[in-house]
Amino acid sequence: MGEDGSSNGTRRLPPGFRFYPSDEELVVHFLRRKASLLPCHPDVIPDLELYPYDPWQLRGKALEEGNQWYFFSRKQPPSHYRRTNNGYWKKAHHADRQEQPIFSKQRLIGLKRHYVFHIGEAPSGVMTNWIMDEYSLSSDTASSSSKRRGTKTERSKWVVCRVYEQSDGDDEEHGGGSGGGGGGIELSCLDEVFLSLEDELDDISYPSC
Repeated sequence: MGEDGSSNGTRRLPPGFRFYPSDEELVVHFLRRKASLLPCHPDVIPDLELYPYDPWQLRGKALEEGNQWYFFSRKQPPSHYRRTNNGYWKKAHHADRQEQPIFSKQRLIGLKRHYVFHIGEAPSGVMTNWIMDEYSLSSDTASSSSKRRGTKTERSKWVVCRVYEQSDGDDEEHGGGSGGGGGGIELSCLDEVFLSLEDELDDISYPSC
């Protein structure tokens, strides 16, 4: 393990800390800051090109917390299938899980898409219990993030992904660990600090490069 707490190329949280962000927190505190070229606090989610990795190959490459793996990746062109070494990710067929809006302070900030991993060749592969939640910024949020830092649009085309293996008995999307959409979650003292810092950063005007 390196001096920054990293292991096998990934950053680790200090002892005693757990990483279970809600959907809103993933988009506001991590993805939006990534798109704005601002530092993330804590800076623990690594950049990773998802493809061609199979989900069980993420260990040691993505941020691992419990049975969940987190990473940033470049946004891929729209496609029904996302191929890997031994299979493919396919969009969830349930209409209520294909795409979900994510709000912060009653404002649309991002979208959440669900994928299910299949082993074999598309479209006749065998479905598994591996799930991927892919979070992207809304078009308005991505545009404002780029303008704030005077960056090119391409630099804001990031997504943050959460991959996990869902148990057969799980009733919730994430097997009871991530807070789902963040509704009804009481913020910790650390969350309050992050939110206050985020509000202050929103008021800063950045010069154009």
